[in-house]
Amino acid sequence: MLRDEIIATVDNALRTLFAAAHTVRALPGRDLPEGALTQAEARRAAALMRVNHVGEVCAQALYQGQALTARNPEAKRTLAQAAQEEVEHLAWCEARIAALDGRKSLLNLLWYTGSLTMGVAAGLLGDHWNLGFLAETERQVGAHLESHLGQLPAEDAKSRAVVEQMKDDEARHADMAVEFGAVSLPAPVRGMMRVMAKMMTSTAYWI
Repeated sequence: MLRDEIIATVDNALRTLFAAAHTVRALPGRDLPEGALTQAEARRAAALMRVNHVGEVCAQALYQGQALTARNPEAKRTLAQAAQEEVEHLAWCEARIAALDGRKSLLNLLWYTGSLTMGVAAGLLGDHWNLGFLAETERQVGAHLESHLGQLPAEDAKSRAVVEQMKDDEARHADMAVEFGAVSLPAPVRGMMRVMAKMMTSTAYWI
């Protein structure tokens, strides 16, 4: 069983880092027209969507690491369901990056490896702490996405539609984790997570 899970984790890593992501749900805002953006606005929007893409790469790795060490089958299913929707987020971000003539982060392998390690560590603490880590991660991601809605060009309605749907999904994932028994993380841990997220987003905006 563990061997199968490790193989699945390696497969997920290869798909996340090197293959185009696929979505079941329609791309949010697909029927909206492309906005008339200046070159500077398009570069800013592409950089912001690159940061969001990195967040989804990290989410994939976190969920994989947590699922590897989760003990409760229900917790594993919760993580698997959230991970599937994060794959869709990957696809949506990739679509917007391409439309804006941008590129994905050059450090995705680093982001994935670090997040996978954190996910495994969270899972080893037990399912309640594991789900608590998931809930806090989703809350912080939701706040981060909210800030991007204030930074994206007003004319880029397509990217804004993607970010809005992602934000709604992340809030639902956090609620789902709480429903299944997530505990509240200590304040120092939450603070450390915010600092690490700030470092990641600041770097991914440029690289």
